[in-house]
Amino acid sequence: MIKHRGFPGRLPGTDFQFTLRRANPKGATPIIRRDRFADRRAPDKRADLWFMAALWDHFGTEPFERGNLDAGRLSWLFGREVLAFDDPFDPTDYEARLIIDERAARASFPDAIDGDLWA
Repeated sequence: MIKHRGFPGRLPGTDFQFTLRRANPKGATPIIRRDRFADRRAPDKRADLWFMAALWDHFGTEPFERGNLDAGRLSWLFGREVLAFDDPFDPTDYEARLIIDERAARASFPDAIDGDLWA
């Protein structure tokens, strides 16, 4: 499992995890598409925004390996802003490659793409 050096481990000041410390010996947690409903809590929405900003800052429009990125956090973006790059895509593979759909990301999280949240 590749570790994305320099990628934030969690949302600052919270317990929202962005990365894993080590691979699960039983296998990777599958990435699934989770529906984001309008009534989600504000902290959950903020975690999505900051995670998208970290992905954009770290990878931009280039394909990237899932590696140590948290499957739960990826699942909130998967199928919309973050897409499978490989065909066939294995949602349980740490080496599976993903890519950011820039148009969808800009529409859903304009502050993450155009703003500088990390400043």
